[in-house]
Amino acid sequence: MTERRILYLVRHGRADHATRTFRDTPRGPTFDPPLDEVGREQARLLARRLLRLDPQPAVVACSPLRRALDTVAPYAEAAAVQVQVVEDLAEAHLGEWERLTFEEILAADEEVVERLRNQEAIWQRAPGGERLPEFRARVGRAIEGLLAAHPAGDVLVVAHGGVINAYLGPILGIDHEMFFLPENTSLNSVVVEGERRRVRFLNDVLHLTDPELFEAPAPEPPREAASG
Repeated sequence: MTERRILYLVRHGRADHATRTFRDTPRGPTFDPPLDEVGREQARLLARRLLRLDPQPAVVACSPLRRALDTVAPYAEAAAVQVQVVEDLAEAHLGEWERLTFEEILAADEEVVERLRNQEAIWQRAPGGERLPEFRARVGRAIEGLLAAHPAGDVLVVAHGGVINAYLGPILGIDHEMFFLPENTSLNSVVVEGERRRVRFLNDVLHLTDPELFEAPAPEPPREAASG
């Protein structure tokens, strides 16, 4: 019988977009900010939730970009697990847009503004940006490679909103690039049964909205010794 297991896909916490730092990748220089103060708190609450997963993931993998590494760090430290950094889990490369703020992108292209107003994807308009087929192919190879290399147990991946869309879109038969906006530190999950993939849950942020659900259980009081 084929084992049923879960693939967890987590988006990073809120990034500090005022920090204009970059990282060299095979696709070119990529915007690489750390988490801001809110993002660090989101990562802390995410870690508390992940520690309550039963069973714990058999493998933890992460994008090489700092906002993802910062997000997984509190959980990895608390759970004493080693994180596998996978280059192909990095966010889609946006070409000339990598060095622009979101506000600068909107100011430079009125059509981008109109597309946003009408729920149309914009990232494929980035000059010199990574194309959707290539992006989906590298993300698919990375995640399926992790599943193949670890055939037993659940798999946890911490990455980016675009990466989550790139993997889930083909499973759901969605052709366009972006079909939902994952919240920061949202938990998204896929049921893995052999070659079959089924989306299980999307955009779950209960650890942010209802953190009391994931508090560590209180230790049991010591039992009194029986009198002789």
